[in-house]
Amino acid sequence: MDQQPAETLARLQQLVQDLLREAQRQGATAAEASATFSTGLEINVRLGELETLEHTRDNGLSIQVYFGRRKGSASTTDLSTAAIRDTVAAACSIATHTQEEPCSGLPDAAHLAEEIPDLDLDHPWDLTVEQGIELARICESAARTLDKRIVNSEGANLSTQRNLHVYGNTLGFLGGYPSTRHSLSCALVAREGDSMERDYWWTTSRAPEDLESPEQVGRRAAERTLARLHSRRVPTGPAPVLFSAPMAAGLLRNLVAALSGANLYRKASFLLDQLGTQLFPDFVRIHEEPHLPRALGSAPFDGEGVATRAKDLVREGVLRTYLLDSYTACRLGLVTTGNAGGVHNLRIQPNAGDRASLLREMDRGLLVTELLGQGVNLVTGDYSRGAAGFWVEGGAIQYPVSEITIAGNLKEMFRQLVAVGDDCDFPGNVQTGSWLIERMMIAGA
Repeated sequence: MDQQPAETLARLQQLVQDLLREAQRQGATAAEASATFSTGLEINVRLGELETLEHTRDNGLSIQVYFGRRKGSASTTDLSTAAIRDTVAAACSIATHTQEEPCSGLPDAAHLAEEIPDLDLDHPWDLTVEQGIELARICESAARTLDKRIVNSEGANLSTQRNLHVYGNTLGFLGGYPSTRHSLSCALVAREGDSMERDYWWTTSRAPEDLESPEQVGRRAAERTLARLHSRRVPTGPAPVLFSAPMAAGLLRNLVAALSGANLYRKASFLLDQLGTQLFPDFVRIHEEPHLPRALGSAPFDGEGVATRAKDLVREGVLRTYLLDSYTACRLGLVTTGNAGGVHNLRIQPNAGDRASLLREMDRGLLVTELLGQGVNLVTGDYSRGAAGFWVEGGAIQYPVSEITIAGNLKEMFRQLVAVGDDCDFPGNVQTGSWLIERMMIAGA
């Protein structure tokens, strides 16, 4: 596929229509299909030298067929007419061997997107390989030359990708759009005496001009790494905990997982049957904004063609909605929320100032800047993670800490949320400032 993007998109739409027609010809009562085409460039530079260079060029087709309430699916990277026929046949064969599932099928036609707004997601980077290598070198050099205690580098990585995606189904929906994603990151090692630490920083965006400069990324990676030198443990006991903004985003992702329909209908979520309950203090508003221009999580429709829409997950601290696709909504006796494939641009409204003001409010406690392990039990909400960060006294950072564990329960942590800062300083689909939790158990020395 060497055509211009508009021509490629039209070709993908034709392939999806071919898949759907073939599925109906082979006897499927309903079907949905998708086609993708992506190109990319990834560059890794380490210690000033090019380490890896990768050009990517991928395409794929997938089809899901329904015979009544029986489902089968198949995919291929071959775009030929014969491959389309064989792929559909494979999906139909699988469907004949599956059991009927009462909730299996396409979404209600009334929920499908009728218009596909332009969300300004397509910003190709006209970047030569030589220019990309130079940007990565500048990033790593800015980091390595900042301080002589930066003794090694895991390298700087530059990535640029462009993706075209089309989805359609036999209800008459057909939609697609191009999108881009660019990123630059750097990871370093610092040493002073017997202390050695590693850290990193990154930037990512839809448009290259929205990225932080290579020098900024490198300096920030170095500063974060240097700040961790000579870390200590802290005494075991309860204390307030301030999750830095990137770490607080992880708590929001835990919330999203607990609200997802797949976990709810399997009864694997501590938030089952919690709609309408007070989950957070009443100042908390958590909302989804799928139509933000250029945002990393923006999408005009979800993975089933259902229209995405802005909504509050939590308002005045009360849980207002789950995150459902049509299947999980059916299993729960509810209606799809347009979240097949996940959440789109999740935001929490701040009620406090920057990190310095939150440190002053905390006065004494732990600032968490790194979390380790997967110690989150979504069934019970129990939370136990390895952590690193800084110990705070008198509202000011005193020294770095590591090799500690923080523990609590997500329900309790949500209820004990004291403040959300306005210091969101990182890119992503989930955006938040730092979170101050009233009290958690810290296991240290």
